[in-house]
Amino acid sequence: MLAGDIGATNTRLALFSAQDPYTAVHRAKFKGPRYTRFGDILREFLADVHQPILAASLGAAGPVVEERVKLTNLPWTIDAQELRQEFGWQGVWLLNDLKAIASSVEHLPSADLHSLQNGLAEAQGSRFVIAPGTGLGVGYLVWNGQRYLPYATEAGHADFAPANALQDELLSFLRPRFPQVHVEHVCSGIGIPNIYDFLLASGRAQAPEWLTAQLAAAPDRTPVIVDAALAGEPGSQICQQVIEIFVDVLAAEAGSLALTYGSTGGVYIGGGIPPRILPEFERLNFAQKFAAKTAYESYLGRMPIHIILNTGAGLLGAAAYGWQQLSRIA
Repeated sequence: MLAGDIGATNTRLALFSAQDPYTAVHRAKFKGPRYTRFGDILREFLADVHQPILAASLGAAGPVVEERVKLTNLPWTIDAQELRQEFGWQGVWLLNDLKAIASSVEHLPSADLHSLQNGLAEAQGSRFVIAPGTGLGVGYLVWNGQRYLPYATEAGHADFAPANALQDELLSFLRPRFPQVHVEHVCSGIGIPNIYDFLLASGRAQAPEWLTAQLAAAPDRTPVIVDAALAGEPGSQICQQVIEIFVDVLAAEAGSLALTYGSTGGVYIGGGIPPRILPEFERLNFAQKFAAKTAYESYLGRMPIHIILNTGAGLLGAAAYGWQQLSRIA
């Protein structure tokens, strides 16, 4: 099984064997923006593969419609039927990347999870995944009487809803910049520079010359801001404030979605950013802010909250979904 996790920044591909279906036997990572199309990455990867491939299951960062996906933050379109015809595989399945991460949840060992709130999981209760990476993705799982079924959403593109006066100001700052201010414009890799610009423009924080120079030279400002915040060097307070707002918005959004989905089975936080800033979740009282919904504090306080540490969760989930689909046509 060829599994893929196709994001705006990185594309990860891996092979999984039927003898050990959830352990990758070969994997590689590619910088997506360096390629004009997904097929170029696929052919480069397959040049090093000398094993027969039965099928492919590919999670991609975009909505899947009629077996095609146009990536949200990368100018690619991937068509499952075209891939089947080109490579002759028994099956090719495209799924949203959050559907893939949701599919991984049942296969993640405890070592791949960092618990922010142990809670009391309800047996067969619904679950949801929120994943801030380059963009913001949301997926969920519901029990059908026999197993959990994964679903994808585009909730990261819902309207950003401020939870306090500071976030009201942030929204007002962003409105002239975007036709619609999505949650993703704040709570994601592409959102972090927006928070930084707001703090600077509003006069709530200042940036030292060394930070301004690093940001001006960087092709992507987000890693610079995150690294400066974690290093805690003198003058990096503006970056620390960015992370505080980021975590606050993520906590409020996760709490709202937990109410929406009734996620009594657990809340899972995926994506590339949370593992990088793991200590900040404890320091900034994420679980407390997650549960800060009037009259629903105890309800939300019972929900387990886990950060997914495994950066290959999307690959694992894509493989799990692929094996399930392959069993239906075998």
